[in-house]
Amino acid sequence: MLEAYANMNVTQQTQFKDTANKLLANTFLCRDKKDNKENYYFFISFKEVFDEFFQILGYEITLDSNTGSVMLSGASASNTLKLKRDESLILLILRLLYHEKMKDTSLNENIVCTIGDIHTKYDYLEIKKKLNKTDLISAIRLLRRYNLIEVTGDVTTSTCRIVILPTILLAIRSEDINEVYQTIQHINQEDVKSE
Repeated sequence: MLEAYANMNVTQQTQFKDTANKLLANTFLCRDKKDNKENYYFFISFKEVFDEFFQILGYEITLDSNTGSVMLSGASASNTLKLKRDESLILLILRLLYHEKMKDTSLNENIVCTIGDIHTKYDYLEIKKKLNKTDLISAIRLLRRYNLIEVTGDVTTSTCRIVILPTILLAIRSEDINEVYQTIQHINQEDVKSE
């Protein structure tokens, strides 16, 4: 790995550092996200070097070239983000919306929903605790930071558009969408028990 790095020119070494730091900071890279595209293609070109580098640090890289998604995962629980209840629910809802809207779009189109769609799905799932605006905005910002979504517009309005990036398929790997529904119901039941 060190030899491969030493053989890179100065520009490539800088790009390697930038891409590695982006993965460490954001966990996901998405080819379809403008500020990720260059890093994604650089990663593809030097995947073996990244694999070796992150293996030394105790991380594993997952690449889904069909969707243009990269995920960095660590073996250590200390490097795992613990989501709050509402953040988990919104992530699961976005995964459901991705699945539903994927049926109506071509492979080249972005999967888009609105804040209103999230509220509608939340209500449809009959979750006991209501979703408040502050928690929703906080969750949207967090998911955007991790390259799971892109936001177009004012998050405080129901018409705000959210592009659900294919990295969500790596974040929630469930092959069976029914598992996602069951997870939501489990969270909902835990809320009822704690009341």
